[in-house]
This record gives sequence, C-alpha cells and structure tokens, in this order.
Amino acid sequence: MASRVLSECGIRPLPQNFPRPRTGLISNTTDPTKIKFLHSNKKVKDLKFPSISNPSRFPRERNWVLKVSAPLKVPSVDGEERGGRINGDNGIEDETETEFNPGMPPPFKLADIRAAIPKHCWVKDPWRSMSYVVRDVAVVFGLAALEAYFNNWLVWPLYWAAQGTMFWALFVLGHDCGHGSFSNNSKLNSVVGHLLHSSILVPYHGWRISHRTHHQNHGHVENDESWHPLSEKIYKTLDSITRSLRFTIPFPMLAYPFYLWNRSPGKTGSHFDPNSDLFVPSERKDVITSTICWTAMAALLVGLCFVIGPVQMLKLYGVPYWGFVMWLDFVTYLHHHGHEERLPWYRGQEWNYLRGGLTTLDRDYGWINNIHHDIGTHVIHHLFPQIPHYHLVEATEAARPVLGKYYREPKNSGPLPFHLIGDLTRSLKQDNYVSDTGDVVYYQTDPKLTDSSKLK
Repeated sequence: MASRVLSECGIRPLPQNFPRPRTGLISNTTDPTKIKFLHSNKKVKDLKFPSISNPSRFPRERNWVLKVSAPLKVPSVDGEERGGRINGDNGIEDETETEFNPGMPPPFKLADIRAAIPKHCWVKDPWRSMSYVVRDVAVVFGLAALEAYFNNWLVWPLYWAAQGTMFWALFVLGHDCGHGSFSNNSKLNSVVGHLLHSSILVPYHGWRISHRTHHQNHGHVENDESWHPLSEKIYKTLDSITRSLRFTIPFPMLAYPFYLWNRSPGKTGSHFDPNSDLFVPSERKDVITSTICWTAMAALLVGLCFVIGPVQMLKLYGVPYWGFVMWLDFVTYLHHHGHEERLPWYRGQEWNYLRGGLTTLDRDYGWINNIHHDIGTHVIHHLFPQIPHYHLVEATEAARPVLGKYYREPKNSGPLPFHLIGDLTRSLKQDNYVSDTGDVVYYQTDPKLTDSSKLK
C-alpha cells in the first residue's frame, strides 16, 4: 500500500479553448497550406500555420512570439521529417486563426535547439565539477560539527533544514555523474557518484539506470519512469484511503525510498535487485556493486548509532535524510507538474523525444538555485543531459528564442521558493489520472477526491 500511496500522478482533459489533440492526419486538400486534423473520426477542422523561412536564425529577445522561422516540415515521431509544407499563403502569420496548443508538434527540430547553444556549454571541466563536490562535502561536515558542538534544541530545526538541503545538493552532483556531465572520465564519474549517492542511501547504478530510462521516455504515459501518470484503470483499483493519501501532502513527498524498493503502481522491480526488469543482464554487476556500497553505508550508520547513540544519529543524519527525500520529491514532481496550463503526455506514434522533453518545466528556487546546482533549469537538461550544470542557465538563454512558447517562463522566486508550495498543492488536487485511451492526453481530476470549489 505504501508504494501506491507514495508514487506518481495522473492527467486532465485538454482545456476547451485549445483545439483537441489530433488523432489522425489527412491532407487531401488541394491547398498545400492547409492540413486537416481529424477529431474523434467525426469532425474535421482546418488549421493554417504561419509562414516560415529559416530555422537557424532566431532573434534573442526575452518575450518571443511565434513570428520566427521554422522548418518547412513537421518533425515526425522517429526524428525524420514527414512531408507537407506548413507555410502560409502569403508568408504573413495570422495569430487570430489558431491559439498555441502545447500538444501539437513543434515547428523546430532538436538539431535547431542544439545549434543555438554555444559550443563551450558542452565542455565538461572535471576540476570545476570536483570543486563543487569539495564545497558541498565541506559544508555538510561543517554543519554537522557545529551542531554536534552546540547541541542546542533552538538550533536543531535550522540544522535539519540546512543539512537536508545539502544532502539534496550532494544528490544532484551524483546525478551529474550518472549522466556523464560531471566529466568525460567514466571511472571518475562512477567513483564520485558512488561516494556521493551511497552517503545518502541511494544505490548509484540502480538509480542511474532507471533515471536514464526516465530521460529516454520522458513524457510517455506508460514508459516514463519518474512521476509518470496513473492510468484511469490503475487509479480505479486504488482503495479510497490510498487515493486520498497519495494526493495529500506530505505523503507524496516521502515517496522516494519506497520507489527505490518497489517502484510505482503498474510497475515491478527494485533498484537493489540485479535481476529486476529495470536492468539488462550486462548491468547486473553494476547493480550488485551499488547495492554493496549502499549496504556498507547502512552498516556504518548502524555502527555510529552504537558509538554516539541512536537519538544523536537521528538528529544528525536521520532527520536531514528525510529532508533530502522531501526536496527530491518536491523538485522532481514540479519538473513535470503544476503549470497553470495543462501539459500533454503522449502515447504511441504521437510521442517522440523532443515532444516529451518539451513537457518539462523550469523552476526558480531563489537562493537555492546555486545550492542545488541549478537543477531547476530543467528543460535544457532534459533535452541535453550531457550539458554540465554550470552551463545550464546560459544554454537555456541561448535556446529560448528557438523554443518560443514551448518554453514556459518560471515564476520569479523570493529568497526561498515558498511560491512553489501553492503549485504543488494545486497540482496534487487536480492531476489525478489520465485516460486509458488516446495518444495525446492531459491530467484529469477525480471529483470525488477533491471538492471542485477548492480548485479555484
């Protein structure tokens, strides 16, 4: 029941002011500037697209509108281009004909975004990466030493908040090792990743492999691995208590350890089991290595309980660990949920890597941005996870003119990101499940679970 309570979410229908997602495509009109989209095999609507000339030259203004060049063909689901010009009759865009629909294929390709990012943003500097490790580890031990020395109950809550945040920062650096954005040396990445992740009870290779699956299938209803939506069928199998708890704070924010052991509803396997269907046979040795490292860390923590006492260990490590878990679930959930406009999820031929990646969100965490290594700058990270974290902000600024309305500007944060708590609570109430059918789907809300008056 715990894994069902503490797992991923579900989806809502497309708002009525948007055209419904297409389920078919016909182009038998004699006018090549029109493409007809078939709606539920009943109605056909004509959509005109803007005139497009050159995909590589985009103005770098902050408030970009779709008045720029784009490819002459719409990218298909497999990365190829499918035929059909999307230019207008006279090269002039008519914004009144159609509103922006986030579920439609974008008028640019992944290569267009890549070309806009400066070359130096792809360079990995292992010395710079290691400097962040040294900084974070020094802060962690410094905080523990100071609090152990003072041992003051007035200061403990501040220590727990600060140390939990630093554990989360260590996780992000280990996350970079898993992506290979830490350095070009795979052995260095593995050693540093094991040290960082094992210290906070994360099986490095087990998590690295499942996280790779998340990136390769982001935005796919069934195949995504992290916070993927519950289908309506699975949602209806949950008992009422489980449904209520899994959408009620703080329970979803405590999900991560349970996910590591048992994944989420509809999926089986453990990040600690080398025979899990998460892994292929060639990865089993890596999984065993990480499980051994995790076990060694757990044994060390038990030993320290005998040395300094279980209560002291709970205060020094246990509470910050759960603070780290809440940070992880909070941040990763908001990467894919909680925007004012409903974001699409895909199935079948409607999904491709680019469209799935464009459903992710950037978030502003104020002072925490630097502490957790700009992981809130998440859209470009999802599309190009090999970019080091210290180049993500610059890469995002360069790519925004290409992304246009497919990039959703994050709300500015104060020193601390308290504004995101509202986005989290609203999304948990609204985003319950997705339809079992349809290749472009949106979160739906269970009216029995949440009073509709509270959603306004």
